[in-house]
Amino acid sequence: MKKYSFNEITLMQYIFLINGAQVGTGVLSLPRILAEKAGSDGWIAILIGWLCSVAASIFLVKMAAKYPEDTLYEILIRFFGKIFGKAAIVVYMIYFAFYAWTILVNACLYIKAWFLPKTPEYIILLLFSIPTFFVARNGIRVLGRYSELSFYMVMWIPLFFLIPLRDGNWLHFLPLLKEGWKPVLSAVPTTVFSFLGFEVAFFLYPFLQKKQHAVLGITIANTLTMLFYVFVTVVCFVFFSPDGIIEFNQPILNLLKLIEFRFLERFDMILLAVYLIVVSTAWMPSVFIASFCSSQLLGKQDHSQHVIILLLIIIGSVFWLDPTWIDSEKWMKIVTKGGLQLAFVAPPFLWVYSWIYEKFRRRGSH
Repeated sequence: MKKYSFNEITLMQYIFLINGAQVGTGVLSLPRILAEKAGSDGWIAILIGWLCSVAASIFLVKMAAKYPEDTLYEILIRFFGKIFGKAAIVVYMIYFAFYAWTILVNACLYIKAWFLPKTPEYIILLLFSIPTFFVARNGIRVLGRYSELSFYMVMWIPLFFLIPLRDGNWLHFLPLLKEGWKPVLSAVPTTVFSFLGFEVAFFLYPFLQKKQHAVLGITIANTLTMLFYVFVTVVCFVFFSPDGIIEFNQPILNLLKLIEFRFLERFDMILLAVYLIVVSTAWMPSVFIASFCSSQLLGKQDHSQHVIILLLIIIGSVFWLDPTWIDSEKWMKIVTKGGLQLAFVAPPFLWVYSWIYEKFRRRGSH
């Protein structure tokens, strides 16, 4: 009998969990950040970021495939012993808790700015926490179903971005690479935060039903994310121009503000409310994984109490700190630096280490 047969996920759920973990609120300001660094060639940086994330993802899956029934907790203890293995898991736990906190704070600031300007942040977070608890406490299978359902519910959103294209100008992209590759390469690190999230595959792999398709699944997830980012960035560049886009903090929301129907004036408000479903698929897996790590560290089977404690800590910290947009941007930079190490550096390192570890273990058994 499989170790996690009661909590297995399908390939589609695996894809949508990874894709959901990647697509958060960062995309709303991504076109402006890319335009500031690389002008009209900013979209090329997304393609380079995608290649990096796919490469790191393949290393991650290849390493996990050597120990298909083991969680990352068990793999790290096998590699580094109890003390260093648990220390590494604590790092992952803190990272995912902080990642979830950053996304929740960012989503909270958007809701406060656009919908509920007089409502305290901690009240908004409390409302976010109720569905988060009910989904995260039930484990990977429920998270997978939620992510898959959410994807199908919001599939129609990109269609509305086609409306502003009628008034856009494709000449904004010419000439291509007008300032060379240097600005494009300087913009690549900014796409790192946008692609962060695929590292959840470390924790999803033992639960995947058809593990032989894991590389294909994670590549599809990264590609879906890349296509969405390129699409919205290109639409913003075509409509606003790379120079004009810099004037807007969240150009995607400003773009949607221009879409009006005879029966509906503020379409952007509805879309932002619906987009919250997409953002929730980014913070919910992070809350679950942070709680899962802490429950494994303490040797507990049930992680429900850990979910409650983490959510209470997040609400309490927001009540105490009263974060602003500047704080949120600063915390995103910290998450990006941590994610660069744990998502892009750790998988190749662990793959090489596993190869050396197995080689010495075989030699020792003879």
